[in-house]
Amino acid sequence: MSGERYVDHRVLKAFAQSRVNVPAEEAKERRRQVNHLRERLENYIAAHPDFDLVKLRASGSTAKHTAIRRKSGTGSDADVAAYLRVGDPAVDVSNVLAWLEERCREVYGKTKVAEDFKPSNHAVGITMRGSGLKIDVVPVLYTGEPDDRGYLVTSDGVKVLTSVTQHLRFIEKRKAVAGDGYRELIRLLKAWVRESKEVDPQLRCKSFLIELLVAHLWDVGWNGKPLQVNDYPAAIEQVLAYIVRTGLKTPILFTDYYKASAVSATTEPIQVWDPVNPENNVAKYSELDRLRLVNHAKATLDTLTMAAYAATKSEALDAWREVFGPTFPGE
Repeated sequence: MSGERYVDHRVLKAFAQSRVNVPAEEAKERRRQVNHLRERLENYIAAHPDFDLVKLRASGSTAKHTAIRRKSGTGSDADVAAYLRVGDPAVDVSNVLAWLEERCREVYGKTKVAEDFKPSNHAVGITMRGSGLKIDVVPVLYTGEPDDRGYLVTSDGVKVLTSVTQHLRFIEKRKAVAGDGYRELIRLLKAWVRESKEVDPQLRCKSFLIELLVAHLWDVGWNGKPLQVNDYPAAIEQVLAYIVRTGLKTPILFTDYYKASAVSATTEPIQVWDPVNPENNVAKYSELDRLRLVNHAKATLDTLTMAAYAATKSEALDAWREVFGPTFPGE
């Protein structure tokens, strides 16, 4: 795109810092709450070893520094992986989430009410009343494999191989070369998705999918150019253009921890493979979900095209507000 940009990298970086990135004090409070929970849970389970708790690991977006600040208290603020030792990963674990929820309730005793604990498909969510912070405690079955490799457990007993350590290394490896703009770009794209879901609650696009799309484009580039992590408007356009041009029909996989041959093709409309687990497609969406996401990316790309060629700064800002909401540019 050409023409004068009223919204450039500097403007988007300032917006990220004022409205998207987690403030330093809030990040500190998240870490304090997580460490408090870890200490209480470790002490309790050591004294009541129904399962052998091996270790607790900070995981998810907070650990990867790709989390965005809370908006109206939605979503979780931090994830903790609770590694539980089992002799055989094939053990019946249909009740592990219920067991973990009961342990969390016992840890906090009468200081919390029933509504503070909300189990999801794979975690026990705990809301801290004072701060409003929410921590998801995710059980991981551990058989002693290196690099924190273990099995996530869903509410219906399905086990999915994962590794908190390898996921952190995966993103850190790319950030080390790309610089801080790599993770901030991810945060901006997550903010776009969150705003988009407020307009269309049926839109499906999980945070992990955004992270892997950015990783893929960092690895291979787009349209003959590397991912422009130091030019946020250009990089966002690259990601959107990739979604639109490919229709998300091209499988994405990474060979950091396994060979490409380990992945087996499926009939699922979108195939983006977990860099740690070649059997886990992280985007098990329907064809309707794929079309909805591609069409939304196209609409956003059209909006950014208008912003790039806007005759006035006011018109450009109005266009970007369609992308990031009414608080843009957050000055």
